[in-house]
Amino acid sequence: MTEHPWWRGAVIYQIYIRSFCDSNGDGFGDLAGVISKLDYIRGLGVDAIWLSPMHPSPDRDWGYDVSDYEGIHPDYGGQADFDRLLSEAHARGLKVMTDEVLAHTSDEHPWFVDSLQRGEKSDWYVWAPPKLDGTAPNNWLSAFGGPAWSYQPARREYYHHKFLRQQPKLNWRTRAAKAAALAVLQYWLGRGVDGFRLDVANAYLHDPTLADNPAVRMGERTGFTWTHAPYLQLHHHDSNLAENLEALDEIRRTVERFPDRFVMGEFSEDAARSGAFAGPDEGLHSGYSFPLLHATTLAPDFIHLHYNLLSRFPSHWPSIAFSNHDVMRTVSRFGGPDAPPELASLLLALLLSLKGTVLLYQGEELGLPQADICRDQIRDPVGDLYWPYTGGRDGCRTPMPWNAASANFGFTSATPWLPLSPKHRSLAVSEQDGSETSTLNFARRFLAFRKSSPALRWGEIRFIDAPPPLLGFIREWEGEQLLCLFNMCAEPAEFVQKPVSERSMPSIGSGLQEPDGNTVRLPPYGSWFGSLSKASSTASMGSSTQR
Repeated sequence: MTEHPWWRGAVIYQIYIRSFCDSNGDGFGDLAGVISKLDYIRGLGVDAIWLSPMHPSPDRDWGYDVSDYEGIHPDYGGQADFDRLLSEAHARGLKVMTDEVLAHTSDEHPWFVDSLQRGEKSDWYVWAPPKLDGTAPNNWLSAFGGPAWSYQPARREYYHHKFLRQQPKLNWRTRAAKAAALAVLQYWLGRGVDGFRLDVANAYLHDPTLADNPAVRMGERTGFTWTHAPYLQLHHHDSNLAENLEALDEIRRTVERFPDRFVMGEFSEDAARSGAFAGPDEGLHSGYSFPLLHATTLAPDFIHLHYNLLSRFPSHWPSIAFSNHDVMRTVSRFGGPDAPPELASLLLALLLSLKGTVLLYQGEELGLPQADICRDQIRDPVGDLYWPYTGGRDGCRTPMPWNAASANFGFTSATPWLPLSPKHRSLAVSEQDGSETSTLNFARRFLAFRKSSPALRWGEIRFIDAPPPLLGFIREWEGEQLLCLFNMCAEPAEFVQKPVSERSMPSIGSGLQEPDGNTVRLPPYGSWFGSLSKASSTASMGSSTQR
């Protein structure tokens, strides 16, 4: 069998440390809390963990504003805690990835303090003089709202920030600044981490001429365009440059100096333009973008459209995510406030069946819905800015519910930093652990199924003729062909197909029903998987009808 690097086809479990498990009763999750749950994580059947930013930070953006790249946030513990986590995870066969934010720093980072004072790091950040009327150098908009420039009287200049004003943009066009950023990766690789998730990997380089970003023309604006101010312009000059690929190449070469390591990136805007989907010998090992994270309508199109984009880059190995710490939880996004419980299993089955390295956000294995956050409970600066239009990102960041019978659901003995959702009590690990029909145990079974199937882990994906509401595709690897069917609506549906192989299949689908002759009947939000005989593996696999 072909040898693969560990990350190809792996399932990576994202841990938002602050909300995972609190070991010392201060209301914040920490590294020791993660260690205490490693057996739970291993029991899920995932291959690796991705830790949200763990470095010291003023927490203006909750760790995505780093003030010391080589330290550990005091809320999370110390270096000894991280070393122990690394050792304990490796002992359980789990890889450990850290989240590195190298496109910008905190304004409290010593590098920026020196730059502000025109020290030896004067050009490590993106500075520009004001226009003659005192306004910002150009029209660039911050992703968090308002101009992407802030004036500093100490330098009589503006500095660029793609996000909050407390997150100044690091200037990767300055050789010394770039070398310092790459040295961060070398430091943690030397400490033994297995890889990285890179924040906003589309934004390392900016246009040195500071040209204005073009506007999205009125006739091309959609409802989504109007949801946040920065979507009203195309970010072609503040980020997403084609030459961004050069920065990704340098990162890749840095990581590959250490054996058996992995680096993937988040590409939050123009992924194709900025090098997200590069081939196997350039750019990062893998990248993920936001179409699957922003989709809100549960229909086959949201999968088709994304893989149509990926088909333009056939040699790229993607990373696939439906949720993370920045977007509404999937059952609420696709099913609304009254989402049926079977929807969670359907979404897990679909995510874990797609081609790519899977990113599974904590709590998705429980089918957690989005938590409701009151105005006075908001911690997210985006939620604060856009209230009451949106509650921001806090609703997907609330603490994990471990034990329904314990105070604060077993997350902490103190007041949690974000409130726990009453909707999560019945979905706590303690409530689902012993139930064969729970979302948690479905996730465990499906993860084991995926690990046993070379087609699901490494195979190509080929979509078949299955009209809505059904989504159908074949995953194929070295002679193994697996038909994957998903009913993406609240009504039963049928799929008529050529004979399925008589090779036995595990009872793995959600709402599973055995085929009746050439017909597979899928219940609402049901999924079904079958091994194919060679005779039935044509692209025009069959037809489906909604009943």
